Amino acid sequence: MTPQTRIRPTGVTILAVLSGIAGVLALLVGLAAIGLAGVAAGTIGGQQGAAVGGLVVVGGLIAFVYGALSLAFAYGAWTLKAWAWLLGMAAQVLSLVGSALQVAGGASVGSVVVSVLIAIGILYYLNTAGVRTAFGRA
Repeated sequence: MTPQTRIRPTGVTILAVLSGIAGVLALLVGLAAIGLAGVAAGTIGGQQGAAVGGLVVVGGLIAFVYGALSLAFAYGAWTLKAWAWLLGMAAQVLSLVGSALQVAGGASVGSVVVSVLIAIGILYYLNTAGVRTAFGRA
């Protein structure tokens, strides 16, 4: 079956649109953080300001990369590229790892429950027979 003859499931369309929106927002947040890192450093001043500015840049870069990956998944899911299924799976596994790290870092379990449930739901959905077939997975 070629990608042109496959029918995109409604859930994949929803994931693609939401991922596209999240990707654009994350790119904007990343660019803003990188651009404002100097302001944060200058406001605080000294070594502490430099450290805060550096952390803001790192956070901005992480947000920027997340945004780019989200946009890549959105495109791949919309066009039913086989690699997008793998990217979606990897993103949800990383989300679960991030949630575990948040709890290990002192966050309450209750604060990460929603993100864990969403990640598990998406992992389950991506592994349903119809979705796997749509992405060209056996």
